[in-house]
Amino acid sequence: MKKLRTALIGCGRISASYAFAFPRLSDISEFVCAIDIEEDRAKAFAAPFGAAYGTCLEDLLDKDIDAVHLCLPHYLHAPMAIRAMEAGMHVLTEKPVAVTLQDADKMKAASEKTGKKLGVIFQTRYEASVQQLRKMIRDGAFGRIISARSILTWSRPYSYYEGCDWKGTWDKEGGGVLIDQAIHSIDRIRYMLGSDVEWIEGSIHNHYHDRIHVEDTAEAAICFKNGCLYSLYATNSYAADAPIFLEFQGEKGRCGLKQDVGFYELDGTYEEIQPVPAPGNKDIPDYWGMGHYAQLRDFYLSLCNNTPVSIDVTEGRKTLEIVKGIYYSSLCGRRITLPFEDTGYTDLNVASVPSPPSSAL
Repeated sequence: MKKLRTALIGCGRISASYAFAFPRLSDISEFVCAIDIEEDRAKAFAAPFGAAYGTCLEDLLDKDIDAVHLCLPHYLHAPMAIRAMEAGMHVLTEKPVAVTLQDADKMKAASEKTGKKLGVIFQTRYEASVQQLRKMIRDGAFGRIISARSILTWSRPYSYYEGCDWKGTWDKEGGGVLIDQAIHSIDRIRYMLGSDVEWIEGSIHNHYHDRIHVEDTAEAAICFKNGCLYSLYATNSYAADAPIFLEFQGEKGRCGLKQDVGFYELDGTYEEIQPVPAPGNKDIPDYWGMGHYAQLRDFYLSLCNNTPVSIDVTEGRKTLEIVKGIYYSSLCGRRITLPFEDTGYTDLNVASVPSPPSSAL
């Protein structure tokens, strides 16, 4: 089998997960080129692989690339994905799929027009505990799932935003704690539950970060079409990155995740599902998990076998729609039903998020 020729655009912090995965995928792929607007950063990423490097997408056009990975600021996902597909490359982009639902729709249209596959990274779906609990939920082990909850309390001090012109902005990041950090919790709840959303009632706030314009705290009540009520709380104003907590309560028992350790309780018996051990890498935070490798392999196999991409643009859009729905509900001050029209509300976001007190993190 001919190996896939792959490239990476964006050699920032998240690229450490790709540096870990690429050597372990050498049986089906060959990493060919790294791209970053900072040439030294691209050169440093490419060096261990003996790969080429450059500063723009055009530097890939003469290298016969099969698939490109996008690790870029959120607002660049849509234009870069569309350009890459039009240039003949399959695309796997980091989350979120885009900043707006309209951009996600344009990406889907480009994928269909060019015949190129488009995937979205939600690597936490690939954790062993997520897969096992999802199967148990789908098999009815816990009976009907009545409710779910997720709690994220992380720390994003001002140093996280300094020197970056896109984080903490509505137009380039698309929001704050919801679209950047809590989106993985939202995606896992939706994926494990296996149902679309009926309505959302949410509220966003900026309590502590007076140098950014997006939310640092959010809460929402979300009703899925199967009747499950999902309660969400997320803040990046805590003093540390505490373990994420997800839980499903069913008629016969409960299950969930404490970071990447799964648990379930049935008939009075409590069991834990330990994560699959993986080699340590100091450049990969624990809360990222080791799912990038598994999702990249899955994506590559879909290209080799011409099968559907597991987490495609449609899947990415569904999770984005929940995030944007929370924003829209907060701005409207009411419960909204899905689907909804979100055209033009970015400007309202900027005006509507209350200014925090001057006390700084």
